[in-house]
Amino acid sequence: QVQLVESGGGLVQAGGSLLLSCAVSGRIFSGYTMGWFRQTPGKQREFVAAISWTGADTDYADSVKGRFTVSRDNAKNTVYVQMNSLSPEDTAVYYCAVRSFSWAPLSHTIDDYAYWGQGTQVTVSS
Repeated sequence: QVQLVESGGGLVQAGGSLLLSCAVSGRIFSGYTMGWFRQTPGKQREFVAAISWTGADTDYADSVKGRFTVSRDNAKNTVYVQMNSLSPEDTAVYYCAVRSFSWAPLSHTIDDYAYWGQGTQVTVSS
């Protein structure tokens, strides 16, 4: 089993920043691709960002491009997303996830991710 634990969420004013972390543990396989998603009540979970094992490849949703930066520290089995210029529209529960197999390509698709964290709430006040 693989366990993911997100942290770093909270309440921030519009224009502010937050750094979310996702610690990965358990039966880790090398070369795992990670993704960040978010969800608000009544809406489908949506893709935010993804990063390859080496960190050389990243992808972002259009809504966060230029404001969010995904990174990782494989020595610590931790993935991050730095969120800047936050707006109330960014309010959501943020989830990290691991792709289903090693060396998998980046993906926006929820079903391509096999393991998920419990989520961390991000609230941006106007």
